[in-house]
Amino acid sequence: MNQDDATPSTRPYLIRALHEWCTDHGFAPYLAVQVDGSVQVPREFVKNNEIVLNVSFDATSGLKLGNEYVEFKARFGGVARDIIVPITHVVAIYARENGQGMAFPPPPQSGLQAAPAASAVTPPAAEAPAAPAADESKALQLVKSDATDTPDGDAPPPASPAGGRPALKRVK
Repeated sequence: MNQDDATPSTRPYLIRALHEWCTDHGFAPYLAVQVDGSVQVPREFVKNNEIVLNVSFDATSGLKLGNEYVEFKARFGGVARDIIVPITHVVAIYARENGQGMAFPPPPQSGLQAAPAASAVTPPAAEAPAAPAADESKALQLVKSDATDTPDGDAPPPASPAGGRPALKRVK
């Protein structure tokens, strides 16, 4: 959303609502983030200018889901790090267990700067689902990439990072 628009963005409110929904139902909320120079995350875990962050209360300390930034402290490889993500760079929030959530348009490409390449060892939490470019008029929905759902709709966590990762699907 353009900062000059008179209508405030709904993105921070939707992120907070989906975070609360995940927490209330015992799911781990994950944020997919488009990384550039304005995003403060451990660069060694960034892959293809994206990072996925576990923002559950168990994985974070001092989590603040504000209107301009998502801020918290988290441990990466046993080292506490301060994380600061502009709301405009959050491209999705979803439940790790079942992939349900919401995707958002990526930030304008003009503001993106190449992030250093990820290290050879990338933990599952640092891998992001592919986020197709989308305009504001098209809805995106996170869907499970395999059929491991149980009859009651709950799915166990994937056994490996490659299996069961959520994927974005365009809904028209």
